[in-house]
Order: sequence, then C-alpha cells, then structure tokens
Amino acid sequence: MVYLTGAGPGDPSLISIKALELIKTADCIIYDYLVNPALLRFRKNGCELIYVGKKAGAHTLSQDNINRLLVKKAKKLHHIIRLKGGDPFIFGRGAEEAQYLKEKNIDFEIVPGITSAIAVPAYAGIPLTQRNKTSTVGFITGHEDPAKTESSIDWGALVKALGTMVFLMGVGNLGLIVKKLIECGKPKKTPVAVIRCGTTSEQKTVIGNLANIVSLVKAKKITPPAVIVVGDVVKLREKLNWFEKKPLFGKRIIVTRARHQAGVFSEKLIALGADVIEIPVIDIVSLKADRQFSGALSRDKYDWVFFTSQNGVSEFSEILKRIGKDSRILAGTNICAIGTETAAGLAKIGIKADYVPKCFYAEEIVRHFKSAGFKGGKALILRARQGRDILPDGLRKSGLAVKTIDLYDTQPEKGSVLSIREALKGGVDIVTFTSSSTVRNFVKLLGKDYRRRLFGVKVASIGPVTSGTLKEFGLKANIEAKVFTTSGLIKAIIQK
Repeated sequence: MVYLTGAGPGDPSLISIKALELIKTADCIIYDYLVNPALLRFRKNGCELIYVGKKAGAHTLSQDNINRLLVKKAKKLHHIIRLKGGDPFIFGRGAEEAQYLKEKNIDFEIVPGITSAIAVPAYAGIPLTQRNKTSTVGFITGHEDPAKTESSIDWGALVKALGTMVFLMGVGNLGLIVKKLIECGKPKKTPVAVIRCGTTSEQKTVIGNLANIVSLVKAKKITPPAVIVVGDVVKLREKLNWFEKKPLFGKRIIVTRARHQAGVFSEKLIALGADVIEIPVIDIVSLKADRQFSGALSRDKYDWVFFTSQNGVSEFSEILKRIGKDSRILAGTNICAIGTETAAGLAKIGIKADYVPKCFYAEEIVRHFKSAGFKGGKALILRARQGRDILPDGLRKSGLAVKTIDLYDTQPEKGSVLSIREALKGGVDIVTFTSSSTVRNFVKLLGKDYRRRLFGVKVASIGPVTSGTLKEFGLKANIEAKVFTTSGLIKAIIQK
C-alpha cells in the first residue's frame, strides 16, 4: 500500500492525525523538499528514508523516476508513505503518482493535508474571504508546466470572477503575473502580499500593491517557497497579524536536553514562535543499580530519600519494574524532590514529595536540614554518577547518616557533533543549558575552539549551578532563570 500523504504547510503541528499515525508505522518514507524534517523523527526504528526533493534548478529525481521508485518499494515493503508538502492534490503532482500506481496495480490511499494556499495567508493574518470584501477565492499555479507552448490560464476570467487570488510557486514569475493581471483590468492599487516560508519561524511577509510589489520583493530578497495573495483582504493583515508578533518569533534556539526530555521544552518554545533545533548532547545510560538499591532498602530504614532530577525518577521507576516492586517500597519514608519538575515526575508514579525546596539546588536543601535539626536520621540520595558532593557532605554535617546510589550516567551524545556545528554555521540566537552536564558535553562535542564558534550567540542557563559550570569554561550566561525550571528558563528568555 502506498499512502499519498499531505505533510501540511511547514508547521509540523499542522499535520493531520492520520498522517502522523502513518508516519509512525511506515516501512519507507519517500519525502519532498517542503516537508518539515521534524516530522521524520516520529518514524519507527528501521524505517527507510528517501529524499526526492525538487526545487528550482535542483531535482534529486525526475517525476518519472519518483513514480518508478514508488512502485519498486511497494513491491518489496508493506507500508509506503509518499510524504508531500501541503496537500498531495493541490499542485503537488499527486494525481500523476496515483495514476501511475493504478496502472501498475499498486494499491494506494490519498491522505489530504492542509495546503499552504490557505494556511500561509492565515498565519500572515490574511483571511482569504471576508463578508464585506469578497466571497470568492481561487488557487492558481504560478509555475505552469514548462513543456506547454501556451498558458492554460484565462487571466481575464480570473480578474472578473475572483475577489481573492492565491498563487503558489509564483515568485519567479511574479513580474509576469502582475503584468497579466493589470492588462486584464485589475487596478494597480490592488493590495498584494508575498509570504515566504509561511507557518514557520522563518516566515517573512512583504505587503504592497500590483504597482510596486515586484520591486519590493526584489528589495527584500524574497525567494521561494512563497505564496502570493492578491485582493482587498490583504488590508486586514494590519489588524489580524498574529503569528509574526509572537514573543520569540524568528529566534533560532538550540535545545541541548536529552532526547527523551527535549520534547515538552521544545514544544513550549515553538508555541511562542521560536525556530527550535533539538541537538541532544546528553545520552542517559542506566547503571542498573537494581541490586544496590534493593540491598540498601532491605538493610536499612531511611527517614529521607532524595531525588535529584527527573532522570533519577525515570531510572527509579525502571528499577521498580525490573525488581517487581512499586511505590510501596518507600512506605513510611519522607521524600525530597529537587525541583518541581522532579516532583511532577514522582507524582506520575504515585509518589508525593514531602519537601520541595524553593530554590532547586543542593545548598538550599542543606540549609533547610541544618535549621530543621534532623540529627541522627538516615538519608538515601538517588542521583547521577556526576552528582555534586555538596548535598551528601552537607547533610552529613547536619547530622544525617547518608548513603548515595548512582542510578545513571550522563555521556556525550557523539552523534550530535556535526549537528551542532551545522546549526551554528546557519546562525543561532540562543543556546539553552538545563544542567551542568549539558554544558560540559556541549563544550566537549564542539571542540577546542568552542568559544570562537559561540561568538555572538546568547547563552541561556536554567540556574546558578549551571551558570557556574559555564564560568568554568570561560562562558557567561547572558540569560539565567529566576525559577530553576524549563518554564522559568523560557520566561527569562522572553524577558531578555
């Protein structure tokens, strides 16, 4: 089965539920230039990726070869996704591919996508119809088949019939489009919008009219992909522009968190308009401390168990599964969670933290236990191998008998080296660090000239401890969260 699937206009969150589910189960994904690469991360392990993108002057494969490739893969594999930008049947050559598959007796389904013809103007604050301005809209290709000897577009009919005209793939022919519309009676003062990379953080909108839009687009250096909107509805952008006014619109931000943790943080930044580049620099490796953990709890009764991170909670949860236990193993024990996100992780597995410090670092906890007078009690700290000794040493000085168990190790994600360098070459506004480990690994992966490579890039830190690690490497935190959570870090980035 071949699924001719629309990937939407660029914003990955605009893909349909059905299309996303198909991506997750595909054996092979054959995708185009305008497909957002972020969608490909949802593929299953072992899924074959084949890029067949076509843009002006650079075709990976001809259409005939793409057609043959679809048939070839369909005969070998069970589940093929032909992933196309926008909608496969709106100027996407999906109909040609479907016809070819039919001729070769290959089963196919069409999965519609949100076309850029409606999504891009909406993200630019331009409704294509409005009761007081127009009730008609038309979609027109701005790039007809080069093999044609004459245009099949009836320009005169378009001008007479349509209040709003939307041209796709028309930037290269903008001069000709404008000329034809004026010749057929469209007033030179008719508003025009040209929107590049719509629905993404790189969206750029140029507003003019038929008389000046060509020169404006040239001056602003607008290149494909872009959507052209012609009509009075363009005037509504002045009041309805919303996407380009988001607080982080256009900011390119690197997220360095571990792969399994980056998602929620990234989604919040994207919702605020940022262009997020996920480059995990940490690989969380379980130390399989099952026996050590079980032994500690069987030998002693602890007054307090300390969880120092979300990763620690995750590994603790996995240990419970492996040893066949549940949260009752900590019955009668007080729980300390360093940070609200760590506390939230515990809550998900049915454990409520008894104490969450207001400031999420070891020094604050040590001060609390010194003042509270817990002398003679026993404490168990579950942490990373690289955990600082400030917490166990401080608790011992407070009179507690302390045992530490390293649950996991944080190692550099070696596969991220090229991604970091490529991202910095392309221009980055902010790099975010959510732990000391992310700092150390990022610097290690970037190489000896890390300071030169980071020149001009703002550094955002989740808190003082992480900022202190940055200082060790001669780096300054330009942005530091006041509340030491990812939400606090995002708030600090917005305020800066």
